[in-house]
Amino acid sequence: MTIDTVPYPHDLTDGVVRLRAYRDDDAQGLAEAVRESVGTAGPWLAWARADYDTATAQDWIRLCKQAWLLGDGFEMVIVDAHTDRFLGGMGVNQRNREHRFANLGYWVRESAHGRGIVTRAGKLALRWAFEVAGLSRVEIVAAHDNLPSRKAAERIGGSFEGILLNRLVINEIPVDAAMYSATPPL
Repeated sequence: MTIDTVPYPHDLTDGVVRLRAYRDDDAQGLAEAVRESVGTAGPWLAWARADYDTATAQDWIRLCKQAWLLGDGFEMVIVDAHTDRFLGGMGVNQRNREHRFANLGYWVRESAHGRGIVTRAGKLALRWAFEVAGLSRVEIVAAHDNLPSRKAAERIGGSFEGILLNRLVINEIPVDAAMYSATPPL
């Protein structure tokens, strides 16, 4: 079995946001963004805690690079296209090679909310997933009560497919989730 390599994204931008692979020097910006966003991301993402530090961020970046090299997942940083300020994360992850689908996950730092960052980055990520990674389907799974993520899934272009019972475990509690999907344009 050979591992199919997917190239890191280059020039993946709409002029407002840019997606790029994680770099080692992103650890401090990542840690700051996570700590800033505990109140908004923490209820949905167990890792978004007040004690998220640079060492934890470095570990995450190492895992992201390893997953990319193995072709298992493609985690990217959302940055401001002009300043390179860390805005959040966008991942095409949980890749299923046989059936050519993956999950799209995202989060944006609290100070960047309400600016359409997830929508812009999500559209870039979907285009990349279909054109570069060769996927035929991307799924977005959001906790039933996570209305901001559900609305973002729709703005990105996801089609609502239904509610999945106990699909996610958040802070050790099983919760129902909304399933959205996107497929390449015909």
